[in-house]
Amino acid sequence: MKAGFIATVARAERRMRSLFDPTPLQLNDFLSAKYGADIYLKREDLTPVRSYKIRGAFNAIANAIDAGARGPFVCASAGNHAQGVAYVCAHFGVQAVIYMPITTPRQKVHKTRSFGGDNAEIRLEGDYFDETLKAAQAYCAAQGAVFVPPFDSEDVIIGQASVAAEIMAQMPEDEGVDMLVLPVGGGGLAAGLTRYLADSDTDFRFVEPAGAPSLEAALKAGALVTLPKVDSFVDGAAVARIGARNFAALKSVPPDNVIIAPEDRICATMIEMLNIEGVVLEPAGALAIDGLQDITDIAGKTVVAVVSGGNFDFERLPDVKERALRWAGLKKYFILRMPQRPGALKDFLNILGPDDDIARFEYLKKSARNFGTVLIGIETRAPGGFERIEAEMAAQGFSFEDITDNATLANFIV
Repeated sequence: MKAGFIATVARAERRMRSLFDPTPLQLNDFLSAKYGADIYLKREDLTPVRSYKIRGAFNAIANAIDAGARGPFVCASAGNHAQGVAYVCAHFGVQAVIYMPITTPRQKVHKTRSFGGDNAEIRLEGDYFDETLKAAQAYCAAQGAVFVPPFDSEDVIIGQASVAAEIMAQMPEDEGVDMLVLPVGGGGLAAGLTRYLADSDTDFRFVEPAGAPSLEAALKAGALVTLPKVDSFVDGAAVARIGARNFAALKSVPPDNVIIAPEDRICATMIEMLNIEGVVLEPAGALAIDGLQDITDIAGKTVVAVVSGGNFDFERLPDVKERALRWAGLKKYFILRMPQRPGALKDFLNILGPDDDIARFEYLKKSARNFGTVLIGIETRAPGGFERIEAEMAAQGFSFEDITDNATLANFIV
């Protein structure tokens, strides 16, 4: 069974070479020094569509064509899977019908259309992905079209497993892989790589976003679980229910091997990799790198982290920077009760030091004759700077509430 799977993956990988070369496996000096280990990055952000999704799409469509299918090939996706399907269909000269939510950013729609050219028809349907998926499946049923799943498919799992085949071929001869760190969304990548390396001594760690821990939930329950709510910020991994085939391959994973990455911390990792390494990552693409900081036994090991994607919309950069500053404790928002007297604002401003700056100042309403309510955002370059600021505000009689982590309130007024 194992030998047959490896042979099937090898065949899929050879066929992919007609479409793209192996992605680089790079020893990263910055991360290696940071963690005291040999940290290699498998750069799936450097495929033609800037994500690993092209692999599963290629294998699924190639096998369907071998079986006599001529399309159209249909998918539902707001991002990387759509781009992979479009690119592969253009390669094979077959038709793709790609369903995307109406709310999909224009940049992603344009990119998908550019990859598919005349071979890709894009249909915008549904405000939410579930509605988009239903529309795509209804089209397949009515037209006899071929649906290309994003992750819960044996052909897709085999395609994603080609990442492991490349890693093993690219590692230096005198080094083995002690640990493989993988992002998890629907689970196709994780299932493929763990199955390929099942007989090895490699230790696996799996990183999920805090807003969509579908693998962790399933492992704790011992069965598939549909999350009641998902935070869509890490859109490439924001999946409410891991794939059934994928969970079958991962159900024996020790729950302690699953790392939960907070969304704001992921933003800090994205900014760090952009500023220091010049590497542009989407939130899901930063998951494996972000998870390294939670691995307590990483020192001295040879570690491969799979960088799953780099399709980042730079219109999101201000939000990513904002969240990174919050995570680092360098930016906070307060509701401040300001006395309505001459000199009160000056007294408050005198609290701020040379490393502090006001990023937002807005009177919300006059709450009483002698007081006004102010929304104020403060940035500081000094770690721990807010301890001093808050202590001085309290000492001078300013009444305030820190709303930085109050998501409900902050979403309304920040």
